This record gives sequence, structure tokens and C-alpha cells, in this order.
Amino acid sequence: MLDPKWLLAAFGPLGVFAVMFAETGLLVGFFLPGDSLLFTAGVLAASSKLHLPLAAVIVAAAAGALLGAQVGYLLGRRGGGALLVRVRSKHLHEGVARGSALLTRYGLGKAVVLARFIPVVRTVLNPLVGIAGMPAAKFAMWQVLGGLLWTVGVTLAGYGLGASVPSIDTYLLPIIAVVVLLSLSPLLVELVRARRSATR
Repeated sequence: MLDPKWLLAAFGPLGVFAVMFAETGLLVGFFLPGDSLLFTAGVLAASSKLHLPLAAVIVAAAAGALLGAQVGYLLGRRGGGALLVRVRSKHLHEGVARGSALLTRYGLGKAVVLARFIPVVRTVLNPLVGIAGMPAAKFAMWQVLGGLLWTVGVTLAGYGLGASVPSIDTYLLPIIAVVVLLSLSPLLVELVRARRSATR
């Protein structure tokens, strides 16, 4: 279930929609391969092996991410902090801490956009913003901007690489590893900063 190539081969654009929706709208979706799935979908859309239409992938990814974010926001507005307290995952609670730090540092609007590019944080930030009481219209505007930048940008980056490098799909595993490392780099930066602050 965590292998992007298997997900795409089995479910196509529908699988992209489901993963984007679950990762951004449901707290149980924090472990799903968002960045690597988008990038892989772009690479494979440029290949003739899976016959993935680029337009269908982009529409499915954007729709899943945008609808998921709205659901996450509504869950936060209605369920409040009790929703996050019930979840016992250590990674999820670390994501809540990072999401809260992001809100404090950048404010609600910028944090909603930036969170799209940070694994786990993009899962928990939408409920956090709902709990914080951000106006629905303002949240919708920022989350649409962030969601489109993330889904369209990462998918097109994969497509560009797939179209320019022959037989790139044979090197998908190391490429996915690089994408995962890049997507985790903001978390690593935050950890280094936190350790330096604690040392001081």
C-alpha cells in the first residue's frame, strides 16, 4: 500500500485521489506517500508503460488534496482538540508540535501553504487551523493556493524528468528515495534548530 508504483498500477488516478484525500483530510493518513506518489505519477505519465493521462492525474491529485484539506479543517472546527488527543501516534503528535510552531512563526495563511510540502504536518495542520478558528473563506483561499502549488508542481516536476530522461522508470526506487529525503528536509531542519535552542 505504501509503494507508489503499485498504487498507480492498481488504482490509477483514483488511487491518487484517495491518497491525497486521506493524507490531507484524515488523521489516519499521515503515513501515506504523498510526495513520492505525486512525483512517481508524473514520471509514469511521461512513460508509455502504465498509460497514466497527465491531466487525469493532476485533476485527481488536486481534487483529493483540496477536498481533504476542507474535511480536515471541518473536523478541527467541530471536534476540537479532543480529536487530536485521542490519537496515540507519536509521529502525529510530533507533527502537531511542528504545525503549531509553523503557525506561530508564519501566521495562519502562510503556514497553510507551507504545510503542504511537509509530511505529517500537512495532515495535522488543517485540523489545527480549524481549532484556531481561522475563517472558512480565508482558509479555503490559502489551502487552494497551497494545494495547487503542491500537487501540480510536484507532479509536473516528475513529468518533466520522465519526459527528458529515457527509461527513467527503471530508476524509480532511488529517485523516490531522493524525493522522500527532500520532503523530510524541513523536518530535519526543525529538529536541528530545536536541539540548538535546547542546548542554548
